[in-house]
Amino acid sequence: MNNLKYTTIALCLTVFNCFGQELLTIQDAVKIAVANNYQIITAGNSLKIDSLSVSPGFAGMLPSIEASIVDANSIQSLSQTRSDGSQVERDNAKNNSLNYGAALNWTLFDGLSMFANFEQLKQNKNLGEEELKQVILTKVGEVMITYYDLVQQQQQLSALDSTIIISKQRVELAQNRFSIGKASKLEVLNAKVDLNTDQTLMQRQKELYANTKIELNRQLARNLKTEFKAVPEIFVDESLLLPNLETSIVTNNPQLNAQRISKRISELELKQIKAGRYPTIYATTGYNFGSSESSLGFTTSSESNGFSYGFGATLNLFDGFNQNRNEKIGKLEVQNATIAIEEQEQQLLSMVGTSYQTYLTNISLIELEGNNEAIAKENLDITVEKFRIGTIPTIEFRTAQLNYINAKVRFSNAKFQAKLSEIILRQLSGELDI
Repeated sequence: MNNLKYTTIALCLTVFNCFGQELLTIQDAVKIAVANNYQIITAGNSLKIDSLSVSPGFAGMLPSIEASIVDANSIQSLSQTRSDGSQVERDNAKNNSLNYGAALNWTLFDGLSMFANFEQLKQNKNLGEEELKQVILTKVGEVMITYYDLVQQQQQLSALDSTIIISKQRVELAQNRFSIGKASKLEVLNAKVDLNTDQTLMQRQKELYANTKIELNRQLARNLKTEFKAVPEIFVDESLLLPNLETSIVTNNPQLNAQRISKRISELELKQIKAGRYPTIYATTGYNFGSSESSLGFTTSSESNGFSYGFGATLNLFDGFNQNRNEKIGKLEVQNATIAIEEQEQQLLSMVGTSYQTYLTNISLIELEGNNEAIAKENLDITVEKFRIGTIPTIEFRTAQLNYINAKVRFSNAKFQAKLSEIILRQLSGELDI
């Protein structure tokens, strides 16, 4: 009856504490993080900038047209002696001129540099997409790890709550045994000390749980005081295979894809450098109108208007061998980009190999720790009954109690570590569920 009473009280308290709190699923947490996380938003804006930059005009492929207007006026006083001896004097003579028109300048050929530049702008956009994907994978992975850590802590709180209930039963039993003369005062005191120890652990665990909730709210970029509860259980995907993960890394990992794009950008930059060996041909045309009036001089007014057009070309004949040096530097940049791809791929495959071994170990520990928990629970049940009838000492009861709580904590931690390994593997393969 006492056991039923304490269990009912604990259940009621749990329901009361959770009532009114939102149930935050992992899918909800990921959705909120993708929408709100500051670094994801910043990376998204950077991608928008790269997208807006993909333009033939940015690449220099389109002509530029400019309109201009100049209106100049002056008032002057003049005293002039001409060659024939005559003198001319003017006070406050007005002069004005008006010129306006439009001009078009168009680079027709620059060694195909403009086309390489346009392709580079596209590659910059692709690079921004991979960088955004990497930021999302990183931040979502952090949210998932924190979320499942919270689930694990909830389970540990439940385990500590169970052991406190048992410790309270033990204090009550010891007190009853002492009151009828079947136990010493020492047994009662030991039971109370152990109960206080369990309650201290509970307070520490509650502190850690509250701090982890604050951290998760921070990662979700929402009010840090938002109350919620996580799901009660961790489910681990035990079907991951190393060959499939390795294949996914080679094709989907954003860091590796970013290295490939960086190499392509280096190749396009080299192409633009080589374009310096070719002439640049441009065309110009425009329309101009001009008028002027002057109170001085032989011509008092004039007007002109009409079209102008022409072609031009420039060719670099000698620049201190800078062209050769720049091409050599560009080729070395391409080589470095190639090496970086190979290094990144090897590093990622090494990481997935070691992470997969950890994943397999954690999967096996789930079953082992689950069996240990079941054994510890059965042992505790037997110990409680023996203690109730007074056939075992207090220390043996406490040992069984601690074994059970430790087994529950290890089982919960094993599932969390396995889930952590799963998240890391999916991050590396670029296939984290977002």
